[in-house]
Amino acid sequence: MNQPLTDPAAIKATVREHYGNAIQAADGCCGPSSSCCGPSNLEITFYGAETIATLPSDMVTTSFGCGNSLALAQLQSGETVLDLGSGGGLEVLLAARQVGTAGFVYGLDMTDAMLETAQRNMQKVGVTNAQFLKGDIEHIPLPDQCVDVIISNCVINLAPDKGQVLSDAFRVLKPGGRLAVSDIVFDGDLSTLPVSEADLRTALSWAHCFAGALTMSQYREILEAAGFTQVNLEVTLRYSSADLQSYNQAEALLAAFPAEAVAALDGKITSCAITARRRA
Repeated sequence: MNQPLTDPAAIKATVREHYGNAIQAADGCCGPSSSCCGPSNLEITFYGAETIATLPSDMVTTSFGCGNSLALAQLQSGETVLDLGSGGGLEVLLAARQVGTAGFVYGLDMTDAMLETAQRNMQKVGVTNAQFLKGDIEHIPLPDQCVDVIISNCVINLAPDKGQVLSDAFRVLKPGGRLAVSDIVFDGDLSTLPVSEADLRTALSWAHCFAGALTMSQYREILEAAGFTQVNLEVTLRYSSADLQSYNQAEALLAAFPAEAVAALDGKITSCAITARRRA
């Protein structure tokens, strides 16, 4: 069994390298090629072919997400929005359209290659009511109570300290503000599996979103501890054991994992729609 990746700096370096390479590969071809947590062309599945067709044909729209946080957010004209882990900028640019010229959207990412692609995409679309920021989602470079809505798509699971992420998200939300997140989440108690949680997380990939995923109960507890109310988590997709083996194949992390343990994971790792509010 491999040694677990537990050092926060090492985790962030692994994630930064993986997604930097991924967006550079996508930026060098004629269309979308991959996703963090699923097959190619998921942006069409998530946002619809009509929406994607309105974007420039040479815009890099590769999705590294696991859902549609924009649909969850139900953005309104004039709102200020923050996208945690904005990647190539697709959701920022779509959100900028939805909030209109009276609104504004920030995209926050720690990976230079992602930010460079996002800036080029913004120029291609001609969006002027958005800004991309370099930074860590555990320490959001914005003042207190300055945004109406926070969105995020399959990114919080990649952060070593999710409690800090959600506490800082709460800090920058205005009273009455809302959180709308798509993320990878374990459904159920991990103590019931035929392997330890430590071994499980060692056998899964951080970069492919699974190793750092919270359980549904952990996610709820952390959100409530941060101060959020009206917390809701809804499963939108369950991953089969075959999916997990496929997504982790590059690192061969599951190769030495007992077959019964892999089978026990069937359907327990999910894409989840998560919403919450800061009390007004």
